[in-house]
Amino acid sequence: MAQRAIVEHAPAENAKRPMRPVDLVHLAKQCLGDENLELEILRLFDTTLSTYFGRLKLSTSFDDLAINLHSIKGAAAGVGAWGVSDLATALEKDLKAGRPLAPERVGDLGMAVEEVRDFIARMLANEEV
Repeated sequence: MAQRAIVEHAPAENAKRPMRPVDLVHLAKQCLGDENLELEILRLFDTTLSTYFGRLKLSTSFDDLAINLHSIKGAAAGVGAWGVSDLATALEKDLKAGRPLAPERVGDLGMAVEEVRDFIARMLANEEV
């Protein structure tokens, strides 16, 4: 019974903390706690994110849009960049449903990408985040 009370209070406490653009706990689990590997994965993810989002902005065909969105979604989910992954998933669903990609939603994804890239840059510069 006491454990249940603790669990019920945990979400309220977590709601007060701002969410980081990258879930560092998820990343640590993926890297088995190896901090050097985490940093290397973040470096690679930064490059991947920049490349695929740049390609997405230039894409005109369904296949190019689908490949770039899917790549962004998968890479983001792998490191725990849930905001980017969720936005890419929503855009991917719109595309598969035959709806055109709204420029505003692509812009939202772009802002999330920049937020993650800034976070990674600060992590790599060893700043407190």
